[in-house]
Amino acid sequence: MNRLVLTMVLFCWTGWIQAQQVVVYPTNWWTGMKWNKLQVMVRGDKIAAMVPMVKMKPEGMELAPGVHLKQIKRVTNPNYIFFDIELAAHAKPGWITLPFAGKKGLKYELKPRRTGNGTAYAKGVTSEDLVYLIMPDRFSNGDESNDRVKGMRDQSLRRDTVFNRHGGDLKGVQNHLDYLQDLGVTAIWLNPVIENDMPERTEHGYAFTDHYKIERRIGGEEAYHALVDAAHAKGMKIIQDAVYNHIGTEHFLFKDQPDSGWFHRWPKFTQTSYKDQVVFDPYASAGDKKMMSDGWFVPSMPDWDQSNEMVQQFLIQHAIWTVEEFGIDGWRIDTYAYNDLPFMNRCNQALYDDFPKLTIFGETWVHGVPNQSYFCENNYEVPFKSNLQATTDFQTLFYGIQPALTQAFGWTDGVNKLYTTLAQDFLYKDPMRQVIFLDNHDIARFYSVVNEDTAKYKAAFAWLLTGRGIPQMYYGNEILMAGTTSPNDGYVRLDFPGGWKGDQQNKFTAAGRTAKENQVFDYIRKLANFRKSSSAIKTGKLMQFVPYDGVYVYFRYDAQQTVMCIMNTNDKSFTLGLSRFSERLAGFATGRDVVTGAGIPLKDSIGLQPMSNLVLELN
Repeated sequence: MNRLVLTMVLFCWTGWIQAQQVVVYPTNWWTGMKWNKLQVMVRGDKIAAMVPMVKMKPEGMELAPGVHLKQIKRVTNPNYIFFDIELAAHAKPGWITLPFAGKKGLKYELKPRRTGNGTAYAKGVTSEDLVYLIMPDRFSNGDESNDRVKGMRDQSLRRDTVFNRHGGDLKGVQNHLDYLQDLGVTAIWLNPVIENDMPERTEHGYAFTDHYKIERRIGGEEAYHALVDAAHAKGMKIIQDAVYNHIGTEHFLFKDQPDSGWFHRWPKFTQTSYKDQVVFDPYASAGDKKMMSDGWFVPSMPDWDQSNEMVQQFLIQHAIWTVEEFGIDGWRIDTYAYNDLPFMNRCNQALYDDFPKLTIFGETWVHGVPNQSYFCENNYEVPFKSNLQATTDFQTLFYGIQPALTQAFGWTDGVNKLYTTLAQDFLYKDPMRQVIFLDNHDIARFYSVVNEDTAKYKAAFAWLLTGRGIPQMYYGNEILMAGTTSPNDGYVRLDFPGGWKGDQQNKFTAAGRTAKENQVFDYIRKLANFRKSSSAIKTGKLMQFVPYDGVYVYFRYDAQQTVMCIMNTNDKSFTLGLSRFSERLAGFATGRDVVTGAGIPLKDSIGLQPMSNLVLELN
């Protein structure tokens, strides 16, 4: 069991010193890791005075066979001391002792790795998966005992306002794994689970205050282990939300900084410009680049100085520690474009080295396929080359499926925008890694975007579940949850009805849903579960045809299966001639409607309903 706070009895030259609480991060490490040069941070009241001045040999001080203390680092703040430790390949699990003055030191544990050494677990999330994004505080309250935690700054618990905590937790997610699996979900992405001991708006989780503590109000470490283990037992995967760019102002590393070089400093508060273009603009000024990368996101979120080697060590070690400790399968990185990109390459590579199957994708809320593809593996010959596998694909959302279903068809408008955006996939090294979605916790729910038009909504989901890439849906999509970011983002983060005792409606059950909700739920469920067994959709190729008259046709295919997808974005019926699709239809006589099971002859034409999608498995 990992202890987040260790009580250490210290001795010094003058004799006994009373016991004090000392924070040690990482709380432990493992032998057999590729990341074998460890920076152990110890924090306590004037702790540096307890560490003797030690003259190191070139090979360092041997703490155990294969375990060498290479350096003791002192910083300006005497409340910190850092130990640089190198682990040889033959180092064995066990306890080592870090030198403190007197008879006793600090015990530090080296554990054996999980069975499989990063290949049997951390399995990665691929185009074979369907990801379901959950904000734990707003999904389901499985353990009322942690709704409020004594001593934490935010004691709010009011479900009648979007600004406060509502009490949802990890146990609530675990309680509904069967529901999600039945829906067709194979991977769960949770908004941040790390402690956010901030005074307000703590429900979203993006302002960490202690990297090595799981938020107690959603269940803490025990509940997180239980959820991950339960999901894995069902063959489901877990994606953790990582934040490297910033922390919360209540983080102990900001309130009691080791020295002045850990955070970006300005004469007065300076916010990032949010202008991602300056990162790759060949004509950008140095000042614009600095404001973009070093400016703070908001006043409550201090911006790490990731050029600091000690900051890099802290962040990389936490990422590796988390994946190894909990067996995480995917790693979603928040606000990716605002980080120091060379540092991000280093951090990504450290994770790839120890967890070869791990999936990493970054949030890149930018505008334009060239902009977005710059931040992940691409086919450009430019000075900076990203090693990020993929991004959250805002382009196929904002410049693809949204205009396809909300704009009138035209030469460059409507569904032509979806076609044109996908035609730019040649910029990505592997577009099948891109995470496609209709909405998330920061933007309007798609049901509201299409003015609660269920025909358009179903057409969008047909695209999401048959398109290239990794599909991600947002909790409540399947029950027609609506909401926009006006007047604030809390309205796209409403509670899932039925997740709390006493809820008047329980939409986790068919009986609790309306007829319209069940119709859409069943439609999504049918496509999602077909997707599970469809090799063509999961790993096959994509061929798209230029849209004409508001109708867009594309195929997913491999050697075993061909699926034809037809999107009619018109508000009237349409007769689609089939002759221009002969290169993919050759040899097929009929198509089976995946949703209804009806057979459709593939002769001269197909009749299409207004604003509709057909997904046909060809025979």
